[in-house]
Formats: sequence, C-alpha cells, structure tokens
Amino acid sequence: MIWKMATMAAGLALGLCVSGAASALTLSSPDVKNHGTVPDEQVFNSFSCTGKNVSPALSWKGAPAGTKSFAVTVYDPDAPTGSGFWHWVVFNIPASATGLPKNAGDAKANLMPPGAVQSRTDYGFAGWGGPCPPKGDKPHHYIFTVFAVDVDHIDADANTSAAVVGFNLHFHTLAKAKIVATYGRPK
Repeated sequence: MIWKMATMAAGLALGLCVSGAASALTLSSPDVKNHGTVPDEQVFNSFSCTGKNVSPALSWKGAPAGTKSFAVTVYDPDAPTGSGFWHWVVFNIPASATGLPKNAGDAKANLMPPGAVQSRTDYGFAGWGGPCPPKGDKPHHYIFTVFAVDVDHIDADANTSAAVVGFNLHFHTLAKAKIVATYGRPK
C-alpha cells in the first residue's frame, strides 16, 4: 500500500512537472490575434471567397527540453462537415525554427524552413488554404496550433492526410500552444 501511494505521488509530481513544462510553449502572430478575427488577407480565394489566401506569420517560444521538431496545424471545428476542416498541416519543422514567415503556406514562395513538409488539407492540396465558411453561417473558430515534437521526422509526406499526421503527433507531442480566432461571412 505504501509503495502504491509513493508511486501515485511520484506520478502526480511528474505530471505536474510535465504540465508545467508544457505550459511554457507559447504561440503568437502579428497577423492573427488570439480571440480576434482572421484578417481578410488570410481568407481563401475561391468558393466565392475573395481573400488573398496568405498564411499568417507565426512565432513560438518556450519549447521544452527534448524538442526535436515542430508541427503547425490550423483547424476549423465549426465547418459543416461532421468532422471539421483542416486548413493547414505542416510538420518536420526543424527544432531550430522559432516561427514561420508570412505566406510560408504558399509552396511556390519557398519560405518554409529546410525539411519542413506541408501536407494535404481538406481543400485537397498541400499548403495554406484560408478560411471560407459558408455565407450566413455563424463565425467559425480557427485553431492555430504549434506542437513541440519529440522526433525530428514524422514518417509522412505532402500527400498524407491531416488525420494521419495528427495520429503521429498524438504520440510524439511534448507540448502545444494555440491561438484561436474567428471568421464569418454575412449572407
């Protein structure tokens, strides 16, 4: 019984240390503010949306020890699909990176750090696909997440779905930080 209690106490202490380390990672952006509105520049430019489809600049700090790479995702849980909508999936970002520049989501711009991979979004292509909720729908939430990852390479490529990348991240995430912003279109 004493051994069980000591084991539980050690586990609790370890959990507090891990969650304390995890809360140190922060994500920020000069383009998208937490609890703000996604600017028109980031909005998709198709499906009746008329944005510029420019991915925002993102920066992070406070990665925990053992971080070997980063990943970034942007997800809309409010999309009327039954499973949400993935707008951006990037992984294998080198541990030396502290952010992504504006428009890094455009594969033709060649702004990603060496080795970083952008995989397929729910638009069907790899790279940034900005918000484009249905007209008249309530504003959707866009969750920008950076993951500190304990491996330098996730075994995936540009054709890998967001679900498979997420499966890998589930088992390799040391910490994560989020920005949540909204965007909606009037009727």
